[in-house]
Amino acid sequence: MGVVNVTPDSFSGDGLDRNVESAVRLALRMREDGADIIDVGGESTRPGFAAVPAHEEKARVLPAIDQLSRELDIPISIDTHKAEVARAALEAGAQMVNDVHGFRREPELARLAADTGAPAIAMHNQRDRECSDTIGEIAAGLLESLRIAAEQGLSDERIIVDPGFNFGWSEDQALEMLRRLDELRVLGRPILVGTSRKSTIGKVLGGLPVEERLEGTAATVAIAIANGADIVRVHDVKEMARVARMADAIVRGWRQDELAT
Repeated sequence: MGVVNVTPDSFSGDGLDRNVESAVRLALRMREDGADIIDVGGESTRPGFAAVPAHEEKARVLPAIDQLSRELDIPISIDTHKAEVARAALEAGAQMVNDVHGFRREPELARLAADTGAPAIAMHNQRDRECSDTIGEIAAGLLESLRIAAEQGLSDERIIVDPGFNFGWSEDQALEMLRRLDELRVLGRPILVGTSRKSTIGKVLGGLPVEERLEGTAATVAIAIANGADIVRVHDVKEMARVARMADAIVRGWRQDELAT
């Protein structure tokens, strides 16, 4: 999953604001580099981010999604926790929803996915919550998301779960999350992991800035796949697609006729 941020304040320094041409160019390059999904977001979720009203978020994402839907042959995901924004994005051509609050802030987002047939990503967000058991908290949070989804008519079969790397965790907890990721297999759902360029990587590697976290990201992507991740959400698609293919070959098996062209 390639990340396209049409925001002015992305933590990773890749925010494109409302530049539709740049967003399309980036997404097309990501597709060429091996992305299977493009995730478009119009509100930063970095620590200390400023909330964006729905009308502003729509003004950022809809022009890009409308244009991308005409030019891409892979699914487009809308990264939002607002049902109003998700509805408009799906109408503009998005095919998936990615909710960083796992339906716990706006349950109607799950209802929207149920009504439209869109797959949905439910992330566990630990911000402003105490934690004594990393994997236990993640599993409990994701089970709550699945419960809410069921209440709204969205079946488990259309949900992908995300443990929420760096969303309210200490560095030690974030690393533990990756180390014990396979324990989340008990949920019976595909797992998405988004570690790309995150602050934990910078801190573990001695305070590296965002633009120098490529190798650290690669290590987290490989470990995540080894421990059960099915989707990785990344900024550096060309390099991480190669890491993912290599890790997949080791973990899931490989045949010579699967050589990348």
